[in-house]
Amino acid sequence: MTQPSNRMLLSGNHAVAWGARLARPDVIPVYPITPQTPILEKITDFQASGELDAELLTPESEHSAMSACISASLTGARVFTATSSQGLLLMHELLHWAAGASTPIVMFNVNRTVASPWGFWPDQTDSLAQRDTGWIQLYCESPQESIDTTILAYRIAESVSLPTMVNHEAFYVSHAMEPIEVPSQEAVDSFLPPYNPKHLLDPGKVESFGYVLDQNTHYQSRRNMDDAMQQVYAITEQANKEWKELTGRDYGIIEGYRMDDTKVVIVTMGSMCGTVKVAIDEMRDQGVSVGLLKVRLFRPFPYQQIRDALEDIPCIISMDRNFSPGLGGVLHQELKAALFGMQNTPKLHGLLTGVSGLNVTPEKIKEWVAAYSNAEPVVQSVWTE
Repeated sequence: MTQPSNRMLLSGNHAVAWGARLARPDVIPVYPITPQTPILEKITDFQASGELDAELLTPESEHSAMSACISASLTGARVFTATSSQGLLLMHELLHWAAGASTPIVMFNVNRTVASPWGFWPDQTDSLAQRDTGWIQLYCESPQESIDTTILAYRIAESVSLPTMVNHEAFYVSHAMEPIEVPSQEAVDSFLPPYNPKHLLDPGKVESFGYVLDQNTHYQSRRNMDDAMQQVYAITEQANKEWKELTGRDYGIIEGYRMDDTKVVIVTMGSMCGTVKVAIDEMRDQGVSVGLLKVRLFRPFPYQQIRDALEDIPCIISMDRNFSPGLGGVLHQELKAALFGMQNTPKLHGLLTGVSGLNVTPEKIKEWVAAYSNAEPVVQSVWTE
C-alpha cells in the first residue's frame, strides 16, 4: 500500500531541496552557482526555520565544499551537496578522492554549459566529463523524478560505499514548476535507515584513509571499486522496487516507452525524454512505429540491460545533449560499445541534438526519424540542423 504524500507546486531545484531534507543529512557543504543556487537557498530556509537539523557549511569554493564533504563522510556523517557546470569542474580532483575513499556522498548537479564561451544553458557535458571518476551517475527527466531520485541515491550510495551524482538539466527542469508528490517524513524514514558505515574515523578504532599505497594494493583498490560498481545494478533495481511499493512511482535503470512492435527506437537521457514521448505519440497516431529507451543510470553503464532491450530492433537513433570534442556524443559512443558483437547488430545513428541547450521540438524529432530510419549509419555523431 502506498504511503500518503503532500502535493506541492515546486520547481525542480526546490524539489531536490525537499528530497535532501527528507533524507536527513547530517552535514551539507555547498557553494552557490547558477542555476543550482535555488537548491542552496531552499536548504538554508529549511535550516533557518528549524525544519532541517544539519550542519550547513558555506566554504569559499566548490573545491573546498567537496573537501568538507569527504571529511564529514569519513566521520560517519550522511552528506549532501549540490553544484553545476564550472563548480563541478573545480571539484574534479576531489571527485576521484571521494570515490577512492569509498565515501557515499550524494551530490545533485544541475547540468549547464561549460566555458568557454560563457553560457548558462542546459547541457550534460559537465557531468559526463566526470564519468571516469568512480561516481555513480543518474539522470532525471522531471522535478518529480529529481526529488525521488535524490532519496533513492542515498540508498544506493550507502549500500555500495560509492559517491552518487544525480543530474537534471538547467531551466528545462531546474526552474520549471509542476505539481510534485512530496513523500512524508515517515515514509522516507521507513525506506532510508540511518547511515551506519562499517569504517569511519573513530579514535576508539584506529583507521586511516588516503595514505600512500604500493602498486599491488592500489591495484586492488581499483578492483574493489569495480566490484562495488557491479553491485549497483541489483541494488538500484531493489531500491526502485521498494520505492514503487511505498509511493506508487516506478523508476528503472532504463525505461522503455511504447517499445511494443517498434522498428525504430530513440535513446536519450534527461528532459529530452519528455519531448520524445510527445513526438512518439504523434508518430504512432500516424502509423509510424517508434519507441523510446530512456537511460537513467549512466554509471555504471547498463550494457546488458540495453542489449536486452534493443535486441532485434533494426534502427536506433541516439540523441545527445552533450559533446566530447574529437569523439562526438557520449551516449552514442557508449551505445556503440554496448551493442558491439550482437548477433543482429542494429543500425545506430548518433545525433548531436540538444548541445548547448538548443531546444529540441517534436517536429524536429519526427523529421529525424523520417530521415534516418532507412539511412546507413556513419561512425561519428552527426550535428543536426
